Amino acid sequence: MIVEDDIWQGIPIIHCYDNEKMNEHSPVLIFLHGFLSGKEHNLHYAYQLVKKGIRVILPDALLHGVRTDHLTEEKMNYKFWNIVVNSIHEVGILYDELMNRFSPNKIGIAGTSMGGIVTCGCLKKYDWINAAAVCMGAPAFNDLADYQVRQFEQTGVKLPLTDEQKEQIHNTLSEYDITKTPEKLNNRPVIFWHGKKDKTVPFENAYHFYTKIQPYYDRQEDWQFIVEENLGHKVNRAGMLAVTDFLIQRLKNE
Repeated sequence: MIVEDDIWQGIPIIHCYDNEKMNEHSPVLIFLHGFLSGKEHNLHYAYQLVKKGIRVILPDALLHGVRTDHLTEEKMNYKFWNIVVNSIHEVGILYDELMNRFSPNKIGIAGTSMGGIVTCGCLKKYDWINAAAVCMGAPAFNDLADYQVRQFEQTGVKLPLTDEQKEQIHNTLSEYDITKTPEKLNNRPVIFWHGKKDKTVPFENAYHFYTKIQPYYDRQEDWQFIVEENLGHKVNRAGMLAVTDFLIQRLKNE
């Protein structure tokens, strides 16, 4: 596997590929990291995918990795949704650059935690996505934002937001909330992974959406949810392998 640092349209990325197994038409996966993480922390996902012939692009989100501004975690929390929305738009920029460089047969998107949340927003915004994986993500953006506010308040932190500002945030997030327009999924293969004991991104957010949409999928094997009863906010090896196997099957073999 060749691992290259690069910058595409101002976005720092890691480009993972294997020239012996790939050509310009090989499928591509964009993999998005979690909050306070960085692109290199998901190279184990890339390894599984590249060895099966899938090119992988791992970008650094705004204010993360080499783009850090050395803000405190508290200040980063205040910017969480700005980072999510910015990442959704940057996925579109990465897609344009991909199409300038290659002619992939299929393109997928996946992510962990914040990256899983961004993936859900991308499924609403982009119809060119052929398959997706959401690890510890949340498709219901407004519900997650309300949950985060409650979590802050329980720890004695009062967010410096007026009611008008909160309403504005809700209106903005509604534009990227796939639960409000589930028809945009359009039967595209999606797999979720989530631990039931997750306190950072609540399990119920994704699972409720999954059960609500399940009857409308033509092929149930394309709409999957892996539940880990005793795990919190961390994907185990079995989960990582199941998610990458799902993506390989949908991007490479079909």
